[in-house]
Amino acid sequence: MEKKEPKRILHVVSAMGRGGTESLIMNIYRNIDHANIQFDFITHRQADYDEEIRSLGGELFYIPSLGEIGPIKYIRKLRDIMSHHPYIAIHAHTDYQSGIPAFAAKICGIKKRICHSHSNNWPKQGVLKEKLMLKILQLFIKFFATNLCSCSEEAAAFLFGPRNHNKVKILKNGINLCEYINKDGWNRKSVLKELNLADDAVLLGHVGRFSESKNHLFLLKVLKTLVEEDDRFVAVLVGDGPLRASIEEEAQRQGMVERIRFLGVRADIPRLMNAFDAFFFPSSFEGFGIVMIEAQSAGTPCIASASVPKETDMGLGLVKYISLHESIEIWTKEIQSSLLMPRLSNIEIIENIKKLGFHIQDNIQDWLALYGIEVQQDEEKNLNHFV
Repeated sequence: MEKKEPKRILHVVSAMGRGGTESLIMNIYRNIDHANIQFDFITHRQADYDEEIRSLGGELFYIPSLGEIGPIKYIRKLRDIMSHHPYIAIHAHTDYQSGIPAFAAKICGIKKRICHSHSNNWPKQGVLKEKLMLKILQLFIKFFATNLCSCSEEAAAFLFGPRNHNKVKILKNGINLCEYINKDGWNRKSVLKELNLADDAVLLGHVGRFSESKNHLFLLKVLKTLVEEDDRFVAVLVGDGPLRASIEEEAQRQGMVERIRFLGVRADIPRLMNAFDAFFFPSSFEGFGIVMIEAQSAGTPCIASASVPKETDMGLGLVKYISLHESIEIWTKEIQSSLLMPRLSNIEIIENIKKLGFHIQDNIQDWLALYGIEVQQDEEKNLNHFV
């Protein structure tokens, strides 16, 4: 009997590194039936998840970015890939550029063309030329996408406009709860030892790319005041990015190097989240912020900017949103207050997060429905990995 080929979906993303969007896609990919459904990826460069994607049966196609080769050559390369593979859908995660893959997919006869908004802002939108470019790219989305989806209401309004509100499917950024729920075997002391810190150190965690939106300079200002009041505070910064070197230089200039640990890209985020005393997320803009869900899943209090969507609050009493216009003193006070929060039970955390639909099982069914794939009853059972 001839082996049945899996249905293939093509994802278009800048690179499959360990960012929020990429981790979300991988959460979905790891938990689908790979014999029947496969994900392939068009990306602009090699990154952390590439090897795992190949091990799961996915293909990766590397092409230069739109900015590097221009729209004509970019569309031609997209078309060359799409026309030689029987994709049932393409799913573009390149925000304002996602209409370009949708256009190429239409040329190739792919019926499902999905544009997914993961951000609620664009750093360059203050420049007239960039505003005009955004409007043009939004027209590609309007005319060539068959489905619009977003990680939050704010991200939907930004990319697709408020008039398209009823046309947008909100896909919640779910996680695998089992990875984050506090486990008896995890030892905070092992993290402190790894970081060469005393047992009474207070770990202020941050996970995110070193980019303008993550607002690391503001984080340094808050940390400096915290340390002046309590020298046990240490910031643990996880991630990499274009601004990392400048942030390290600023920390050196301020004499804060000993109070910061720059960890780079890590694969053990659940372990670190469980070791943090508080999670600090002062983003200047944020499409969603899946790391907020991860932190709460670990029972870690979160202090975030008011620019982070309120959908990230899991109703556990662990989140405080503060305006970036508030004084540094307000921020430090809230961080210090968060340390007094009682530890929540695993059952309470699980029940709340599942109730709000941020566990992987519901997410998988929503994604597959978007591709026109029905989840069979026996497959639903296989998706349930939760405690």
